[in-house]
Amino acid sequence: MMNKTWFERFKQKFKIYFRGNVLTLLPLVILFMVAIFVILGDSLIITHDPVEMNLPARLQSPSAAHYFGTDEFGRDIFSRVISGTKISISAAAFVLIIASTVGCLIGVCAGLWGGRLDEVLMRITDLFMAFPSMILAIAIAATLGASLQNTLIALSIVFWPWYARLVRAQVLSLREREYITASRSLGASTLHIIIRHLLPNLMPILITQLTLDVGYVILSTAGLSFLGLGAQPPTPEWGAMIMSARQFMRESWWYTTFPGLALVLTVLGFNLLGDSLRDYLDPKMR
Repeated sequence: MMNKTWFERFKQKFKIYFRGNVLTLLPLVILFMVAIFVILGDSLIITHDPVEMNLPARLQSPSAAHYFGTDEFGRDIFSRVISGTKISISAAAFVLIIASTVGCLIGVCAGLWGGRLDEVLMRITDLFMAFPSMILAIAIAATLGASLQNTLIALSIVFWPWYARLVRAQVLSLREREYITASRSLGASTLHIIIRHLLPNLMPILITQLTLDVGYVILSTAGLSFLGLGAQPPTPEWGAMIMSARQFMRESWWYTTFPGLALVLTVLGFNLLGDSLRDYLDPKMR
């Protein structure tokens, strides 16, 4: 009976999510493939060592031996693209975990307590948001040194103010609700109010924003790597691969095409999923 109840609830949520719209299935298909590449790519899917050089096989076109061709060092592009999936997803996860955690803490403190604390925290947030995000990320990454780790630190610094602003705005609208006022009158602690009332109401908008930001972080990571500030050779990161392929674009079209397609499809999948989740989690949109 419990299994039937669980299945019926899942079936109902499934119908609400798809709403008869076939486009909501597309991001799930794309991200399912991305998940397979991340989990099984290095062990079952790649056909060659992604960093092993084979100079006699340099710049070979796609074939049965090399599905996506080879680069200027004879490395298999298919294996490098698959390995790059794990790097990009891991980078996005690191940045968003740090940025959302810091942003949520600052946003909740500023919105719940207000007063001078709110003023100080929001002025610090405004200071970071006053700079164009990509320019600030480039400046921080260049100052720390060219590496993937420093790029992730730079992007975490760039992204947290947006979460602080988002969470603060939601907390300001929630803290005056009747159920929170009732909890306070019954002697509930601030921690209880945050965990029991604020976080459940913040989660839908945070999940949607995080899903959308995965694509932005992947693009930003690739952009900084393309500029030489992110992943360094021979790391198989998509942006670094596209940067290395610039001088071979005319005679070796496959070198830029396949890393670029992987980047476009992954970002598209997360953006479409974010739009679908926004419609699903918003009662007004339903």
